[in-house]
Amino acid sequence: MKTYKTFTLTALALLTLSACGQQQPATQPTDETAAPPAHVLTQEAEQRLDIYQPVDLTADLSHLSADQKRMLGLLIDASKIMDELFWQQAYTGEKEQLLSQLDNQEVRKFVEINYGPWDRLDNNQAFLTGFGAKPEGANFYPADMTKAEFEQADFAGKIDLYTLVRRNDAGELYSIPYNQAYKEQLTAAADLLRDAAELASSESFANYLQLRADAFESNSYQQSDFAWMEMTDNAIDIVMGPIETYEDQLYGYRAGFESYVLLKDLAWSERLEKYAAYLPELQRGLPVAEEYKAEVPGSGAQLNAYDVIYYAGHSNAGSKTIAINLPNDEQVQLEKGTRRLQLKNAMRAKFDEILVPIADQLIVPEQRQHITFDAFFANTMFHEVAHGLGIKNTIDGSNTVRQALKEHASPLEEGKADILGLYMVTQLLEKGVIEEGQLEDYYTTFLAGIFRSVRFGASSAHGKANMIRFNYFAEAGAFTRNEQGQYAVDMSAMREAMTSLSDKILTLQGDGDYQGVGELFDTMGNVGDTLQTDLDRLSAANIPVDITFNQGKQTLGL
Repeated sequence: MKTYKTFTLTALALLTLSACGQQQPATQPTDETAAPPAHVLTQEAEQRLDIYQPVDLTADLSHLSADQKRMLGLLIDASKIMDELFWQQAYTGEKEQLLSQLDNQEVRKFVEINYGPWDRLDNNQAFLTGFGAKPEGANFYPADMTKAEFEQADFAGKIDLYTLVRRNDAGELYSIPYNQAYKEQLTAAADLLRDAAELASSESFANYLQLRADAFESNSYQQSDFAWMEMTDNAIDIVMGPIETYEDQLYGYRAGFESYVLLKDLAWSERLEKYAAYLPELQRGLPVAEEYKAEVPGSGAQLNAYDVIYYAGHSNAGSKTIAINLPNDEQVQLEKGTRRLQLKNAMRAKFDEILVPIADQLIVPEQRQHITFDAFFANTMFHEVAHGLGIKNTIDGSNTVRQALKEHASPLEEGKADILGLYMVTQLLEKGVIEEGQLEDYYTTFLAGIFRSVRFGASSAHGKANMIRFNYFAEAGAFTRNEQGQYAVDMSAMREAMTSLSDKILTLQGDGDYQGVGELFDTMGNVGDTLQTDLDRLSAANIPVDITFNQGKQTLGL
């Protein structure tokens, strides 16, 4: 069993946030000479400083050439720029001003993990006194902007992924493209990518690095997304730029900066190649009316396994991603499909450090043998594959699903991927395409995975999806709970719940039913008393909620 330190917390010094339009301390001095109150860790947060298990993020680099190792160093340097840009997007004040006031290193580390004073795994509650709730629009929009004002305004770039919304001297809203707002940083990142391209042994990877560098400067990313889909022979890879929209919880319109630096695991990737060919067949068999599955997935879908050696920005904030499905551009998806990247070393760390201990607490003893890494890997992988199934545009042709569902789009999409991933596993296992394990392994590991993920809270897209799935399955009798607070999968009921929830989510997406999705979240997007009691048992057992990384050139020996 792990042991954790108990920290004695000292008062934190004054934090002043003076930037225009940024969040101010909730309590102000009564006159110019009075000292403002110090920001200290809230009492509720004192027990949360150790919810992340530190893990060294390493990989075997011995097979890489000297040029490839130099390239990794450049890519890590560019990733650090993505990290700084995400801080500016996520936090409404000045990062260094905040960190400089924190004498306690454990509190400082918690701020760095969360990219600000709000606990990402506790529904974005402020863990330092003097701060209110985190703005739903993060720092993408003016702090005083209302939804009504935004929706009534008419200006260029209003819903552009790669713009910030700001207010001019007349008080009117306008947008500023990322390549203008962050010109100095993006120019530096572009230079690093071009330097890395000169060291690349893969011509297609070098081309992608050049195009991604161009995108940083032009604010147009689609061409580089197409180039990324055409890479197949590169041993080193990156996911870098403004990509996911989860940080914009006001509308889900704006993309946050992030980066992953990756090494392809050729042996594991070869095992996964066969699954992509089944996507069209699985799409046709989706348990929903024909009009909601009329789109055909791109034939160029790729499945690969990687060791990740660096996280930055959005991907490093709070809970750590262990699988990726990109690009998000709907046109690229329809023409080329997507790439699904399984981050094997990070996945293994979460399985060993978190999922197995959770199962020992919450799964009935007679089903614990069904908790396997192969099942965890497959469930995670097919979650990402399932993003390519279903529908990207509403069936009336008026909008993309993302635009129609606004801030609900990302959490509902994650819920779709969760449930369709399990559907795909079920179909492929019964066809004999998946040869490892039995269906009980995948369903039981899926249930244990819900408990792991539901601890992330309901503020994130993944968190909301987890809550809906758990509550929907509970109502459908997909599992039972005994007097000891241990859960058992009902195989038949879980399969029926999987089918009906798949139909419900796909229909909501295809209809672009913003109100219906909101009602689903309101009724099923919360943690009940019984579940909270069980989650508290996991905390009492010192089981970490997630992992955090010791990473960088020194950790890798570069």
